[in-house]
Amino acid sequence: MQRSQADAAATGTRVRSRPRAALPALCATQITSWGIVYYAFPVLLSHLTADTGWSANAATGAFSLALLVSGVAGIPVGRILDRRGPRTVMTAGSVIGVLALLLIATAPSLPVFFLGWILAGIAMAATFYPPAFAALTRWWGPDRIRALTIVTLAGGLASTVFAPLTAVLAEHLGWRQTYAVLAVILAVVTIPAHALALRAPWPAAPPQPPARDRTPIPRSRPFLLLASAFTLSSFAMYAVVIGLIPLLTERGADASTAAWALGLGGAGQTLGRTLYASLSARTSVTTRTATLIALGGATTAALALIPGPMPLLIVLAVLAGIVRGNLTLLQATAVTDRWGTTHYGRLSGLLGAPARIAAALAPWAGAALAGPLGGYGHLFAALAALSLVATMLTVMCPMKAQGAGSGR
Repeated sequence: MQRSQADAAATGTRVRSRPRAALPALCATQITSWGIVYYAFPVLLSHLTADTGWSANAATGAFSLALLVSGVAGIPVGRILDRRGPRTVMTAGSVIGVLALLLIATAPSLPVFFLGWILAGIAMAATFYPPAFAALTRWWGPDRIRALTIVTLAGGLASTVFAPLTAVLAEHLGWRQTYAVLAVILAVVTIPAHALALRAPWPAAPPQPPARDRTPIPRSRPFLLLASAFTLSSFAMYAVVIGLIPLLTERGADASTAAWALGLGGAGQTLGRTLYASLSARTSVTTRTATLIALGGATTAALALIPGPMPLLIVLAVLAGIVRGNLTLLQATAVTDRWGTTHYGRLSGLLGAPARIAAALAPWAGAALAGPLGGYGHLFAALAALSLVATMLTVMCPMKAQGAGSGR
């Protein structure tokens, strides 16, 4: 009992009631937001380039710009979340996301298409995992891993649901009409869910743990090394996600099969996230961080080196998804495992910003490098090497769980 009370005090859960509707609502909105704003793009890319005549590099550059905007916008969004909670941020993000998709769907020129994706980037910062994680971390306190696991289990189904659905819609409607339909779905699901289910009072921030030294956390060696490792790992991971369809197409898959492989990878993410709580209970923060990043590199290397047959490549895509699912939870708990929850939104925004910027550059850089490197197989080999470097960074400065330091 004493430990439970101490945990509650340290995480800000002592005086509050959890909003019952928040967890199922966030499950639904994460599936929908990720599935429509993120995973629809690689499925629709070939359709929109064929229809508009825009190059794949240019279109992917717009998508990368959205991810870049998301990474930068995540820092002020994190500060707002710490102070005011998720309701206004996530509801406004949903509205912006709908407007962005409608602008993308009707874009008469490439500059307007880019503008639509800039708005989409703001929507990503306000509706994707980071704000949902901030809400669950503050509201659920010591039970946050269970809540985070549940919402990411749901979110992992985003590509499973929306990649095949998007492919079917595109075959019958075209890419513009498909984005319009998806915008309607996004509006119907996410706007009321965020506005109505996240109304609970926002608890006060928990007290800052005693500092071991006076170095501000964002400038400390562990923080900087971890940020570097996550940056390299995120670049590799997101380049693999966007590059999976062209990799499989290079090796003989048709568009539908490649889309299903991407969707099954999402199912693998869901499976992987069921394993994270057990992994967290049995390993130190340094061990599981290094292990998961290394496994991400191993699955990427396997996709690079094994030419087929196609069922085996799909199995590898699922295994990559399993690791990717664990990496999502690893990043969601990185701040609380090391520095507590007092400044979770701000520290997570700062820790995740370079990783999200790397993720933003990954789709464009992957598409741009695949040709000079000799194809997507060679690109995946290079991405595996980046994961190896990231693994080495994580073991250079081991930390104990719940380390403390200045949150300035």
